[in-house]
Amino acid sequence: MQRFKQNNIEWLEFDLLADIPHLKHAVFLRHGGLSQAPFNSLNTSLSVGDNAAAVENNRALIAKQSKGDSFNWSHMVTGQGCHGKYISYVERHTPHTIPQCDGLLSSTPGITLMMTHADCQIGLFYDPHHRIIANIHSGWRGSVQNIYAETISQMQRRFGSNPADLLVCISPSLGPDESEFIHYSYELPEEFWSFQIRPTYFDFWSISEYQLQNAGILPHHIEIARLSTYSNANDYFSYRRDKITGRHATCITLL
Repeated sequence: MQRFKQNNIEWLEFDLLADIPHLKHAVFLRHGGLSQAPFNSLNTSLSVGDNAAAVENNRALIAKQSKGDSFNWSHMVTGQGCHGKYISYVERHTPHTIPQCDGLLSSTPGITLMMTHADCQIGLFYDPHHRIIANIHSGWRGSVQNIYAETISQMQRRFGSNPADLLVCISPSLGPDESEFIHYSYELPEEFWSFQIRPTYFDFWSISEYQLQNAGILPHHIEIARLSTYSNANDYFSYRRDKITGRHATCITLL
């Protein structure tokens, strides 16, 4: 991944998506916002106890950064994750906030799709042939329900996407060394059990890679950050580490 900074806002970009001229994306780090501790500073969630005005200002900073030099930028749509696998299709007149939604899918240029997260994965999907984007939130419950396979299925049904054409990038998230599931025998399906790195600790990065490949994504079309949100408090919010904390924004825009 590549790291950038502008006006105190810092973000990461995936190598796999970086050189596509009609696509913008960013995994925003926790720097450059207006929220105070313990949400400092670029918290983008309105549901964690932070000052609402600070969050709205932070979101405005994200929107401004996402707009950048995009000649056709219109607005930003935010999905409020619910740890399910409901994916909403976004068009020009879609409301700016979609409640109870773990994924956003769109073919409309100029709209930034934003999901918030701390420890959970965000999967960015891109179909270069049909010019379709998706921004998908996946915690462990999303992995159990295989929201990534559901995303691919919806792209196939709605647009005729070929899984072999899709590019998929997975954000920084909770690492294997911190992903402890004491009650895994009834929380996680048995097919996940082989992904234990040691008793009760699971590699969800590899689980996601396994699910994507099973759904037809080519190995060289997958980029997983493999950066742990838990182990780097300077850059990342982590619910498992801090409990009361902020949420990152990850965005993707079709130009």
